[in-house]
Amino acid sequence: MEAPPPAASPKAAGGGGLFRWLRGRCLGRGAAVDPARDIFRAMTGLYSSIQPADSVYLSTRTHGAVFNLEYSPDGSVLTVACEQTEVLLFDPISSKHIKTLSEAHEDCVNNIRFLDNRLFATCSDDTTIALWDLRKLNTKVCTLHGHTSWVKNIEYDTNTRLLVTSGFDGNVIIWDTNRCTEDGCPHKKFFHTRFLMRMRLTPDCSKMLISTSSGYLLILHDLDLNKSLEVGSYPILRARRTTSGSDTTSTSSSGPRAVGSPCHQNDSGPLSEKHVSRSSQREGGSPRNSLEVLTPEVPGERDRGNCITSLQLHPKGWATLLRCSSNTDDQEWTCVYEFQEGAPVRPVSPRCSLRLTHCIEEANVGRGYIKELCFSPDGRMISSPHGYGIRLLGFDTQCSELVDCLPKEAGPLQEIRSLYSHNDVVLTTKFSPTHCQIASGCLSGRVSLYQPKF
Repeated sequence: MEAPPPAASPKAAGGGGLFRWLRGRCLGRGAAVDPARDIFRAMTGLYSSIQPADSVYLSTRTHGAVFNLEYSPDGSVLTVACEQTEVLLFDPISSKHIKTLSEAHEDCVNNIRFLDNRLFATCSDDTTIALWDLRKLNTKVCTLHGHTSWVKNIEYDTNTRLLVTSGFDGNVIIWDTNRCTEDGCPHKKFFHTRFLMRMRLTPDCSKMLISTSSGYLLILHDLDLNKSLEVGSYPILRARRTTSGSDTTSTSSSGPRAVGSPCHQNDSGPLSEKHVSRSSQREGGSPRNSLEVLTPEVPGERDRGNCITSLQLHPKGWATLLRCSSNTDDQEWTCVYEFQEGAPVRPVSPRCSLRLTHCIEEANVGRGYIKELCFSPDGRMISSPHGYGIRLLGFDTQCSELVDCLPKEAGPLQEIRSLYSHNDVVLTTKFSPTHCQIASGCLSGRVSLYQPKF
């Protein structure tokens, strides 16, 4: 029997030496661990040839604006959240219409989240969350009541089977789907902050990120969803502005907050001054659910403040992706922030968890509407609504991994491809998790699919 080949040694790793080999090993590099790395050039070539195809146009003009798109984990179903109470289901490969849930909710449907390949959840401005089963779409599995205002975001922890939702009531609520009945699921209020916009969990569920319309980004470190939080019971790490360089000067203010559109309301911060003043000085690791309050730096917005309208996370948990608009609604930016892990250099120093690495100014068309952007499944590209179309953006022109092209100072995102096929402002876009396909939805209710065409 032939002996297996020996493991790659530091010498065989190439000119980088021992430290590069160790870093690559920590990141899971190598064909045996991540074979997708060896075919990314082919995937980049496919995405470079992607374009709209009339044969896969999906017309949803009678259902109102498209607020959210979501593929099932196996890529076999594309769900569409519509303004006028409906959820549409399509086969994204054949573009066949599967089902219309005509009265999925009593108000706008805002977000859809698959729990697995058959179960998915929807949330709405009617303050409820609904659970659905693809095998029985004529009726809901159950309806969840707990929020008191519009529900905008759904996350799911596959390890604990806990559903996590957030809404404009400022509440983050946890639902135990392990004990779900026709009457609903047991739930508890986990967190509350003013002017909450979006909430996300990192892929390993070790952090929760919350964005606000007042420009703050909250990070709960060492997340424990089973631990209830009361206001003021969580350790506060700091309240400061992130920087794109090495400056770690702490500040508790991000400048004036101008009054703009309804989502841009004045706010002295998500926490009162007395809570911020009692910031805990940590030694060693963070306690569970320790809170960090940041004001992410946005180019051109150093003195005017901004609203964080969209929040996404890198599929490998390396970075967060924000869409920000100025309080005066005259500028809009897409920004990437790298997570910087580890304890502070000194116990009394503020922790620097995020660093602005890449950004690009957006078209700022369709003011007042939230544009939902996303990472590709491998994290190498970003699909961003841009006027009446979408832009594919990379960290460099070769669509390299983020960790392979981190600049010393914030640099521009590179435009790989622009795709225009709508006659109205695009509000949302999504990559298929399994196929070389992108979907986008616009204000007039049309969904377009993009795929390679040779």
